Amino acid sequence: MSAPGSPVEVREVWKAFEQKPVLCGVSFALAKGTTLAVMGGSGTGKTVLLRIVAGLLRPDAGQVALFGTRIDTMREEQMLALRRRTGFVFQGAALFDSLSVFENVAFPLREHTSLSLGDITDRVHRFLSLVGLPGTDGLLPAALSGGMRKRVGIARALVMEPEVVFFDEPTAGLDPTNARLVSELIAKLRAGVCDTAIVVTHDLEFAEMVADQMAILHQGRFADVGTPAEIRRSTSHDVQRFLAGELRES
Repeated sequence: MSAPGSPVEVREVWKAFEQKPVLCGVSFALAKGTTLAVMGGSGTGKTVLLRIVAGLLRPDAGQVALFGTRIDTMREEQMLALRRRTGFVFQGAALFDSLSVFENVAFPLREHTSLSLGDITDRVHRFLSLVGLPGTDGLLPAALSGGMRKRVGIARALVMEPEVVFFDEPTAGLDPTNARLVSELIAKLRAGVCDTAIVVTHDLEFAEMVADQMAILHQGRFADVGTPAEIRRSTSHDVQRFLAGELRES
Protein backbone atom coordinates (compact mmCIF):
# COMPACT_ATOMS: atom_id res chain seq x y z
CA MET A 1 0.00 0.00 0.00
CA SER A 2 2.96 2.32 0.50
CA ALA A 3 4.02 5.05 -1.87
CA PRO A 4 7.73 5.64 -2.54
CA GLY A 5 9.21 8.04 -0.02
CA SER A 6 6.18 7.97 2.29
CA PRO A 7 7.12 6.86 5.82
CA VAL A 8 3.46 7.39 6.84
CA GLU A 9 0.45 6.53 4.73
CA VAL A 10 -3.19 6.57 5.78
CA ARG A 11 -6.09 5.38 3.66
CA GLU A 12 -9.79 5.82 4.42
CA VAL A 13 -9.38 5.73 8.20
CA TRP A 14 -12.56 5.74 10.26
CA LYS A 15 -12.92 5.98 14.03
CA ALA A 16 -15.92 6.42 16.32
CA PHE A 17 -16.40 6.49 20.09
CA GLU A 18 -19.73 5.36 21.55
CA GLN A 19 -21.17 5.45 18.03
CA LYS A 20 -20.14 9.07 17.58
CA PRO A 21 -18.03 9.43 14.40
CA VAL A 22 -14.70 11.20 14.92
CA LEU A 23 -12.77 10.33 11.75
CA CYS A 24 -14.71 9.69 8.56
CA GLY A 25 -12.44 8.37 5.85
CA VAL A 26 -9.22 10.37 6.35
CA SER A 27 -6.47 9.73 3.79
CA PHE A 28 -3.00 11.22 3.35
CA ALA A 29 0.63 10.32 2.73
CA LEU A 30 3.54 12.00 4.48
CA ALA A 31 6.63 12.38 2.32
CA LYS A 32 10.08 12.03 3.83
CA GLY A 33 11.49 15.45 4.71
CA THR A 34 8.03 16.96 5.25
CA THR A 35 6.42 18.36 8.39
CA LEU A 36 2.63 18.20 8.30
CA ALA A 37 0.58 20.31 10.73
CA VAL A 38 -2.85 18.80 11.41
CA MET A 39 -5.16 21.54 12.60
CA GLY A 40 -8.79 21.88 13.57
CA GLY A 41 -11.17 22.92 16.29
CA SER A 42 -11.61 21.32 19.69
CA GLY A 43 -12.85 17.74 19.55
CA THR A 44 -12.29 17.30 15.82
CA GLY A 45 -10.13 14.20 16.26
CA LYS A 46 -6.62 15.59 15.72
CA THR A 47 -5.06 13.67 18.60
CA VAL A 48 -7.08 10.56 17.75
CA LEU A 49 -5.64 10.65 14.23
CA LEU A 50 -2.11 11.14 15.55
CA ARG A 51 -2.43 8.19 17.93
CA ILE A 52 -3.77 5.98 15.14
CA VAL A 53 -0.88 6.92 12.86
CA ALA A 54 1.61 6.21 15.67
CA GLY A 55 0.04 2.82 16.34
CA LEU A 56 -1.20 3.76 19.81
CA LEU A 57 -4.85 3.40 18.80
CA ARG A 58 -6.52 1.15 16.23
CA PRO A 59 -8.87 2.52 13.57
CA ASP A 60 -12.33 1.02 13.14
CA ALA A 61 -11.70 0.77 9.40
CA GLY A 62 -9.07 1.79 6.88
CA GLN A 63 -5.35 1.19 6.47
CA VAL A 64 -2.32 2.71 8.19
CA ALA A 65 1.28 2.06 7.16
CA LEU A 66 4.59 3.05 8.74
CA PHE A 67 7.66 2.76 6.52
CA GLY A 68 5.70 0.71 3.97
CA THR A 69 4.34 -1.82 6.50
CA ARG A 70 0.69 -1.97 7.50
CA ILE A 71 0.24 -1.57 11.25
CA ASP A 72 -3.54 -1.46 11.63
CA THR A 73 -3.75 -5.27 11.73
CA MET A 74 -0.50 -5.91 13.66
CA ARG A 75 -0.28 -7.32 17.15
CA GLU A 76 1.33 -5.05 19.74
CA GLU A 77 4.56 -7.03 19.98
CA GLN A 78 4.96 -6.99 16.20
CA MET A 79 4.89 -3.20 16.16
CA LEU A 80 7.84 -2.61 18.50
CA ALA A 81 10.49 -2.54 15.77
CA LEU A 82 8.53 0.03 13.78
CA ARG A 83 7.74 2.10 16.87
CA ARG A 84 11.45 2.41 17.63
CA ARG A 85 11.82 4.28 14.34
CA THR A 86 9.40 6.96 15.55
CA GLY A 87 9.21 9.40 18.46
CA PHE A 88 6.08 10.70 20.19
CA VAL A 89 5.85 13.97 22.13
CA PHE A 90 2.75 13.87 24.32
CA GLN A 91 0.70 16.99 25.01
CA GLY A 92 1.46 16.94 28.73
CA ALA A 93 5.04 15.69 28.20
CA ALA A 94 4.07 12.47 30.08
CA LEU A 95 7.29 12.40 32.10
CA PHE A 96 7.76 9.86 34.89
CA ASP A 97 7.34 11.94 38.05
CA SER A 98 9.63 9.75 40.16
CA LEU A 99 12.50 9.76 37.65
CA SER A 100 15.07 12.51 37.17
CA VAL A 101 15.40 14.39 33.89
CA PHE A 102 18.36 12.17 32.99
CA GLU A 103 16.46 8.95 33.70
CA ASN A 104 13.38 10.16 31.80
CA VAL A 105 15.41 10.83 28.67
CA ALA A 106 17.50 7.68 29.10
CA PHE A 107 14.43 5.46 29.56
CA PRO A 108 13.94 4.50 25.86
CA LEU A 109 17.65 3.75 25.50
CA ARG A 110 17.63 1.45 28.54
CA GLU A 111 14.46 -0.31 27.34
CA HIS A 112 15.28 -0.74 23.66
CA THR A 113 19.06 -0.72 23.18
CA SER A 114 22.15 -2.44 24.56
CA LEU A 115 24.19 0.76 24.75
CA SER A 116 26.71 1.07 27.55
CA LEU A 117 26.13 3.51 30.40
CA GLY A 118 28.79 5.78 28.93
CA ASP A 119 27.10 5.84 25.52
CA ILE A 120 23.68 6.41 27.11
CA THR A 121 25.09 9.28 29.16
CA ASP A 122 26.70 10.88 26.10
CA ARG A 123 23.51 10.65 24.07
CA VAL A 124 21.26 11.95 26.86
CA HIS A 125 23.57 14.92 27.42
CA ARG A 126 23.68 15.61 23.68
CA PHE A 127 19.90 15.80 23.39
CA LEU A 128 19.42 17.75 26.62
CA SER A 129 21.88 20.31 25.26
CA LEU A 130 20.04 20.31 21.94
CA VAL A 131 16.78 21.31 23.66
CA GLY A 132 18.55 23.93 25.76
CA LEU A 133 18.59 22.07 29.08
CA PRO A 134 22.21 21.16 29.86
CA GLY A 135 22.97 20.53 33.52
CA THR A 136 19.40 19.51 34.44
CA ASP A 137 20.17 15.78 34.86
CA GLY A 138 19.24 15.47 38.52
CA LEU A 139 16.08 17.56 38.55
CA LEU A 140 12.70 15.92 39.02
CA PRO A 141 9.77 16.91 36.76
CA ALA A 142 8.10 18.74 39.68
CA ALA A 143 11.01 21.20 39.70
CA LEU A 144 10.57 22.07 36.01
CA SER A 145 8.47 24.77 34.39
CA GLY A 146 5.88 23.76 31.80
CA GLY A 147 8.18 24.78 28.97
CA MET A 148 11.08 22.80 30.43
CA ARG A 149 8.92 19.69 30.79
CA LYS A 150 7.90 20.00 27.13
CA ARG A 151 11.55 20.23 26.11
CA VAL A 152 12.49 17.19 28.19
CA GLY A 153 9.66 15.34 26.47
CA ILE A 154 11.08 16.37 23.10
CA ALA A 155 14.57 15.21 24.12
CA ARG A 156 13.15 11.83 25.16
CA ALA A 157 11.31 11.48 21.85
CA LEU A 158 14.49 12.26 19.90
CA VAL A 159 17.01 10.24 21.91
CA MET A 160 16.39 7.08 19.85
CA GLU A 161 17.15 9.17 16.74
CA PRO A 162 13.78 8.45 15.09
CA GLU A 163 12.99 8.85 11.42
CA VAL A 164 9.57 10.41 12.11
CA VAL A 165 8.40 12.39 15.15
CA PHE A 166 4.78 12.89 16.22
CA PHE A 167 4.00 16.04 18.24
CA ASP A 168 0.69 16.35 20.09
CA GLU A 169 -0.06 20.03 20.81
CA PRO A 170 3.54 20.90 21.77
CA THR A 171 2.73 24.53 22.61
CA ALA A 172 -0.55 23.93 24.43
CA GLY A 173 -0.75 25.34 27.94
CA LEU A 174 2.43 27.38 27.63
CA ASP A 175 2.78 31.11 28.14
CA PRO A 176 3.71 33.06 24.97
CA THR A 177 7.43 33.14 25.78
CA ASN A 178 7.72 29.40 26.34
CA ALA A 179 5.46 28.66 23.38
CA ARG A 180 7.80 30.69 21.20
CA LEU A 181 10.85 28.85 22.58
CA VAL A 182 9.30 25.46 21.84
CA SER A 183 8.23 26.62 18.37
CA GLU A 184 11.73 27.83 17.55
CA LEU A 185 13.21 24.58 18.89
CA ILE A 186 10.98 22.39 16.70
CA ALA A 187 11.75 24.54 13.67
CA LYS A 188 15.49 24.19 14.42
CA LEU A 189 15.25 20.40 14.80
CA ARG A 190 14.35 20.09 11.14
CA ALA A 191 17.91 21.02 10.20
CA GLY A 192 19.69 17.71 10.66
CA VAL A 193 17.92 16.14 13.65
CA CYS A 194 14.57 14.95 12.29
CA ASP A 195 13.10 16.52 9.18
CA THR A 196 9.92 14.41 9.00
CA ALA A 197 7.08 15.01 11.43
CA ILE A 198 3.36 15.29 12.06
CA VAL A 199 2.35 18.08 14.42
CA VAL A 200 -1.13 18.36 15.90
CA THR A 201 -1.87 21.95 16.87
CA HIS A 202 -4.51 24.67 16.95
CA ASP A 203 -1.80 27.38 16.97
CA LEU A 204 -1.80 28.87 13.49
CA GLU A 205 1.35 30.97 13.99
CA PHE A 206 3.25 27.91 15.24
CA ALA A 207 2.03 25.77 12.34
CA GLU A 208 3.17 28.33 9.80
CA MET A 209 6.59 28.46 11.48
CA VAL A 210 7.30 24.71 11.41
CA ALA A 211 5.19 23.10 8.69
CA ASP A 212 5.62 22.52 4.96
CA GLN A 213 2.07 21.24 4.68
CA MET A 214 -1.07 22.01 6.66
CA ALA A 215 -4.29 19.99 6.85
CA ILE A 216 -7.51 21.34 8.35
CA LEU A 217 -9.61 18.61 9.99
CA HIS A 218 -13.33 19.35 10.12
CA GLN A 219 -16.27 16.99 10.64
CA GLY A 220 -14.07 13.94 10.40
CA ARG A 221 -12.35 14.80 7.12
CA PHE A 222 -9.66 17.12 5.80
CA ALA A 223 -11.35 20.26 4.53
CA ASP A 224 -8.16 21.12 2.66
CA VAL A 225 -4.46 20.23 2.54
CA GLY A 226 -1.65 22.39 1.19
CA THR A 227 1.28 24.62 1.95
CA PRO A 228 0.65 27.39 4.48
CA ALA A 229 0.30 29.85 1.60
CA GLU A 230 -2.17 27.58 -0.19
CA ILE A 231 -4.23 27.13 2.98
CA ARG A 232 -4.36 30.91 3.40
CA ARG A 233 -5.81 31.13 -0.14
CA SER A 234 -8.15 28.15 0.25
CA THR A 235 -11.64 28.52 -1.16
CA SER A 236 -13.03 26.13 1.47
CA HIS A 237 -15.57 27.89 3.67
CA ASP A 238 -14.60 25.71 6.64
CA VAL A 239 -10.89 26.50 6.21
CA GLN A 240 -11.61 30.21 6.10
CA ARG A 241 -13.76 29.91 9.23
CA PHE A 242 -10.87 28.15 10.96
CA LEU A 243 -8.39 30.80 9.87
CA ALA A 244 -10.75 33.48 11.17
CA GLY A 245 -10.73 31.78 14.57
CA GLU A 246 -14.35 30.61 14.49
CA LEU A 247 -13.51 26.90 14.78
CA ARG A 248 -10.43 27.07 17.00
CA GLU A 249 -10.13 26.40 20.72
CA SER A 250 -10.53 29.42 22.95
